[in-house]
Amino acid sequence: MADTPAAPAGPMITGSEIARLAGVTRAAVSNWRRRYDDFPAPAGGSVNSPLFALTEVQTWLNRQRKGQDVSQEVQLWQVLRAAYGDDMVGGLVAVAQLLARDGEKTPHPLPEEAVRLAHVLAERGSAGEVVEALAERFTDSVRRAGSDQVTSPRIVRALRYFAGEVAPDATVFDPACGIGTLLLAVGPERGPRRCGQEADPRSARLAQLRADLTGRTGVDVVVGDSLRDDRWPNLKADLVVCDPPVGDTDWGREDLLLDARWELGTPSRAEGELAWLQHAYAHTAPGGRVVMVMPASVAYRKAGRRIRAELVRRGILTQVTALPAGTAASHALPVHLWHLRRSPSVGEAATSVRVIDLTSNDPDGSLEPAPDQIADVSLIDLLDDTVDLTPGRHVKESRRDYATEYQAVRQELAEQVRTISELLPELVAGEGPGALDGSSVSIADLARAGLVEHPGPEPVSTSDQLDTDFLQGFLRSAANTRRSTSASGTFRLDGRGARIPQMDITEQRRYGTAFRRLQEFEERARRVAELSRQAAELARDGLGNGALTPQE
Repeated sequence: MADTPAAPAGPMITGSEIARLAGVTRAAVSNWRRRYDDFPAPAGGSVNSPLFALTEVQTWLNRQRKGQDVSQEVQLWQVLRAAYGDDMVGGLVAVAQLLARDGEKTPHPLPEEAVRLAHVLAERGSAGEVVEALAERFTDSVRRAGSDQVTSPRIVRALRYFAGEVAPDATVFDPACGIGTLLLAVGPERGPRRCGQEADPRSARLAQLRADLTGRTGVDVVVGDSLRDDRWPNLKADLVVCDPPVGDTDWGREDLLLDARWELGTPSRAEGELAWLQHAYAHTAPGGRVVMVMPASVAYRKAGRRIRAELVRRGILTQVTALPAGTAASHALPVHLWHLRRSPSVGEAATSVRVIDLTSNDPDGSLEPAPDQIADVSLIDLLDDTVDLTPGRHVKESRRDYATEYQAVRQELAEQVRTISELLPELVAGEGPGALDGSSVSIADLARAGLVEHPGPEPVSTSDQLDTDFLQGFLRSAANTRRSTSASGTFRLDGRGARIPQMDITEQRRYGTAFRRLQEFEERARRVAELSRQAAELARDGLGNGALTPQE
């Protein structure tokens, strides 16, 4: 039997924590792990989230004197920030073009100090490492500023995990690739053909230069608005990944009403995300997949119901994953990953949709869902009036114990029905005129005499000569209801015009008992109605989904 390595003594840290400890980006730490054979091996965690022994990392950092690299990388960033301000993408493009020896002119020439620092860092490592470190620092700065201008590292990590393995000969496509982070992150580093499109020319240029400088071949990023000007009209990819613009109502609907890409329905102006989703699906090869980042609201918004229904009905949608709160860059709201698959042939469409609810998880923790966070929902169960695809709703529903819940409701309903008939008081024909047609007293007079008070919505007696149930029962009578209803139709139980009959306390209590039983009868009748509705709903749903079966 192989020996099990002993757990390291002392604390362990993540790659992100190493980066903070050394004052560098996560990309720099990843580069160190690849370049240096003596970098500490993972002491725990998983393949996607390794943990390292803190003491081993500190020893290695001291031996390598990595503090020297840090200061110059930070200096370069600060020089670029001073020169380019909010146009940091332009600064990164300028550095990348310099190191790639690209003669294309930049809108803003690089300061001499930036040129010197970029060359020093590239000589110490490589041009690709310099540009990747700057790109990661840019991503972190945008995230801290609360913007969704770039895809957050947490979303990249989640999408890579759920996209799974990508074949070396696959074609990967990102129609809104930005600076290329997502396009370059999925699948093996070498092998796949990668195609991207980006509306912002500088971002597209940076994405292409990142690929070129890190030695990735087969990467082609073009400039253009994918929805209005599709530059890849004949492309059919094995995997389409995308983190599309959110909340963009100016996506070109009026110009694209008859576009052939809307095979599931023309999206409304407010549903631009569903336009991007259909664009991605239109570029999917038979047997290919789409993994797209979507706001949680797209799963239930009324305007997108018809398109969601078509996705489900045709078996195109295979999975919806609700990621942990805080995964997105600029807000704590949950985001989803939608998985689509184009069937390679007739009859191979999905028959259910897997939903995964990770919203309660740590955004930096494991992405492996627990069994109680997963549900496989049949298509027919999704095709209701709302077509709500929110994972949390269906995961919770799938964990219902229909048999226990149905038996509990049925038992309570039987007890309520047995009791309710006993509560209805036995009443006989009365003699003479109505009780309020004789001697009576107004509530206003009783209040002035200090015999009633209003601690809540209904008056109560403050005297042992006035029964509260008698008082409230007569206030609800038809005669007082008419007196206590305003011209606008509003009923006031303690209306100043209401009156109660004058009776001795013994007779009041006899009436009070009857009124009290009537009140409880009405409350239980409402409960019986609610339990009846619950029992019928549970029985119908349970019989339909197989959780319940008729007794033999």
